[in-house]
Amino acid sequence: MTRAVTVAPDYATAALVLADGRVFFGQGVGAKGTVVGEICFNTGMTGYQETLSDPSYAGQIITFTFPHIGNVGVNEDDMETIKPAVKGLVLREPITPPSNYRQTASLEKWLTSNRITGISGVDTRALVRYIRTNGAQNAVICHAADAKSIDLKKLHAKASGHPTLEGMELAMSVTGQYEKKFKGKLHDLVSVPDRVKQYKVVAIDYGAKQNIMRHLNHVFEQVIVVPADTKASDILAQKPDGVFLSNGPGDPAATGAYAIEVIKEIMDKGVPIFGICMGHQLLSLALGCKTKKMHQGHRGANHPVQHLATGRVEITSQNHGFVVDEDSLPNDVQVTHRSLFDKTIEGIKHSSLPVFSVQYHPESSPGPHDSHYLFYQFVHMIADTKKSQNKVQKAYA
Repeated sequence: MTRAVTVAPDYATAALVLADGRVFFGQGVGAKGTVVGEICFNTGMTGYQETLSDPSYAGQIITFTFPHIGNVGVNEDDMETIKPAVKGLVLREPITPPSNYRQTASLEKWLTSNRITGISGVDTRALVRYIRTNGAQNAVICHAADAKSIDLKKLHAKASGHPTLEGMELAMSVTGQYEKKFKGKLHDLVSVPDRVKQYKVVAIDYGAKQNIMRHLNHVFEQVIVVPADTKASDILAQKPDGVFLSNGPGDPAATGAYAIEVIKEIMDKGVPIFGICMGHQLLSLALGCKTKKMHQGHRGANHPVQHLATGRVEITSQNHGFVVDEDSLPNDVQVTHRSLFDKTIEGIKHSSLPVFSVQYHPESSPGPHDSHYLFYQFVHMIADTKKSQNKVQKAYA
């Protein structure tokens, strides 16, 4: 890793070039070509396929901190979207040959078929330390035929000239991949409480993970999925008992150009709302909060979060580079969960409206199952709201 290098060494078939000029050499994996995106890192030890297929990684290059990636191969059940949107990946070791009873293909084959470009042989510990010190920035991966085909000057210009994620709208590039009525079931390997199977919810898809939709379908009678830019009138025409706001990529403030007013209108009608990740950020914006870019973001499956009302600590799965600005919270917005890593906001609720959200991923995939209760909390909120509305109707009857 050096700024002075101008020629790739003979062993290299790939290069990772950061916007500030830092260079890492290695061997190419996946599809040949050149990709540009924001470099980030994920600390999860398992679940690489779920991570790579998470739509929230659109526009990003993932550095895996765990050195051995590929050992369980890939399969259709572990896909979190129909078509992956991640830009690329960075690995320490060459892709491990698969050895798992659930595998249907190797990771190398899967990357190539999905046109995902990567690099192995990188000192990922040094790279992660560099990101932690200097913050997230754009980077380019070039997977070439040989070292002579790697033009470092052009790659640096491409990385430094690419727009940053701040101000970038990406949800529309990944929305609309689900059937209107979602029917998917939870994996047999997942152990959660019995189904509730009541109520109808409309899920707004800003780039929703499959496992979120599976959990919603597990607890609700009907899940209607609508694209990110759906109008409030069309959502309310479904007469939902509740509205769910999904995860998604990009800057929430940019996505809010078509989402915030819709969420406000739904809140004005008294419809219960639950948001996850991007949905949490959009709900916060609709309530009058502001969001801001983080120095390095939270990405992994081992993040401790405290539920402030109970003091209970949940180990959570996370993937976000933006956060709600605590200084912007109105008096009627309460913090419900907080990160024990950096004290950032991980959950909110309104003091009088039936709305709440969390920054982390209670559906995990990959990750622990500490936070599944939030889906049932949404059910209970809908039930309580209906009871209150019925009392009001009887009072004025």
